[in-house]
Amino acid sequence: MNERESLAVESHSIDFVPLNERYGTPLRLFTIWISIQLSIVCAAVGTIVSGYGLSLPAAIAGIAIGNAIGSVFMAAHSAQGPHLGVPQMIQSRAQFGVLGAGLPLVAVVLTYLLYTAADGLLVEGSFRALLPIGNTAALVIFGAVTLVIAYVGYELIHRLGVFVMVLSGLLFAVAAWALLRQAPEAAPVASAAGAAGAASPMPGTASAFMLAITQSAAWSLSFGPYVADYSRYLPPSVSASRTFWYTGLGCFLGATLIMVFGVVLGFHYPALIADPGGAIAESFGSGRAFVRVLIIIGVLEGNVMNLYSAYMSTATIFSGLRRMHRIGPVVKFAVMAALILIATLLSVVAQDNFERYFGDTLNAMIYLLVPWSAINLADYYVVRKGEYVIADLFRREGRYGAFQWRTIAVYVFGIAVQVPFMSLSFFKGVVAQAIGADLAWLPGLAVPAVLYVIVARPLRHHV
Repeated sequence: MNERESLAVESHSIDFVPLNERYGTPLRLFTIWISIQLSIVCAAVGTIVSGYGLSLPAAIAGIAIGNAIGSVFMAAHSAQGPHLGVPQMIQSRAQFGVLGAGLPLVAVVLTYLLYTAADGLLVEGSFRALLPIGNTAALVIFGAVTLVIAYVGYELIHRLGVFVMVLSGLLFAVAAWALLRQAPEAAPVASAAGAAGAASPMPGTASAFMLAITQSAAWSLSFGPYVADYSRYLPPSVSASRTFWYTGLGCFLGATLIMVFGVVLGFHYPALIADPGGAIAESFGSGRAFVRVLIIIGVLEGNVMNLYSAYMSTATIFSGLRRMHRIGPVVKFAVMAALILIATLLSVVAQDNFERYFGDTLNAMIYLLVPWSAINLADYYVVRKGEYVIADLFRREGRYGAFQWRTIAVYVFGIAVQVPFMSLSFFKGVVAQAIGADLAWLPGLAVPAVLYVIVARPLRHHV
């Protein structure tokens, strides 16, 4: 086996991956992006949507539309990886400046820490069912395993994805058959939608449908800041179109199927919404222990990817401050350990309020990440058309400078323009109250993209 494809601890982090170390095929992108969806975390989005008062077909349609929108944008980010050979957020220095990129990076780190904490909350029950331990011990064990795999890095993450895709795919298929075979008559249920940070929609209304689109779009859009981290090792000869389609289809198919599973579970078994993992495990009878292990591994895949990329973003921040081009293994481990410790503490604090915590996390990710996504894609595809000087992404004195204040202003405005549309458990904007749904992501995408193209017009003919 080629040394670069071994399971040794990954030597690259924020730095450029040399051409002679590129390997793999676009099929790996499909594998990893469908695998991360095959978890009860993704199913939880569907169970939340099941309580919005929609008919089952309408709920499924809203999920499909939302994931289609989110998958297009995240796949457009993925297409940058083989061409540039650097992590996604390093490329953001071209828009925000080497130091200015720290602003969206802080938002990225925060959202993935919140996501990692949510992962732990969804598997603590499975841990306790397997081992005689408490909630906190379960969260600590889950965090420690996450840390080890994320530290080894890229190649192990991709191989774990293949394992999860096969076994978790079979698990959900069999669970769906077992549960639906004996399902009672379905009726729209009143879940903790309001507690999940959503506006309280009236059953069957357009607001509920828009809310379903928003929640599923939030899931897929949230991968944007780290999707290129998992395509950057591919050879530059891999076309942007192949990278786009393998990534986008993996995300869309996986997320839509598993969210639909969650919706159906919520419709037929509303009492099981609080513990979807337990519901799946119990449907296997004497094999429930093995199934709980698979459920934990399925969530572990996403948790590892969250930690890996939260580390990338954190390293991008302090490497810019300290003029670092590479990160050593000791520093890498220390940063990852600190991040997983914070996420574990968050999950311990939030463990009694999962529905509200998870719903607010999905919404907060949209508010903070969508304006960044709009700016990044506008720069790559419209302003610079994929042409960057990689060396200058690591130099404050380079053409991208330390701060790009116009871009920072556009980003902040992109967040502010969403405020009237926001809907959280503790705050609802005037527009969100009027229409009964959270559509903040629409102005969050459109306004920053248009403004950035205008303010960056002088860059059109310059790398």
